[in-house]
Amino acid sequence: MSAAQIHGRVEYRIGDGPLMCVPTGHVEFERGRSDVALSWGNDTTRQSAAIPAADFDRYVSRRAIVLAQV
Repeated sequence: MSAAQIHGRVEYRIGDGPLMCVPTGHVEFERGRSDVALSWGNDTTRQSAAIPAADFDRYVSRRAIVLAQV
């Protein structure tokens, strides 16, 4: 897993449901072949979502997602 910060509007959809926003702050992510899995939360509550890799790259280029420096 890699780390990043959400600084802007990052949206995901669960199934055919409405668009939801990933909250600002720390997230962990793992890039797959065609999508990126994001996870966030605290010690008691964790949430996750998968977004298309092209959307993830667009969010990074717009600095809505800022990748952690290693």
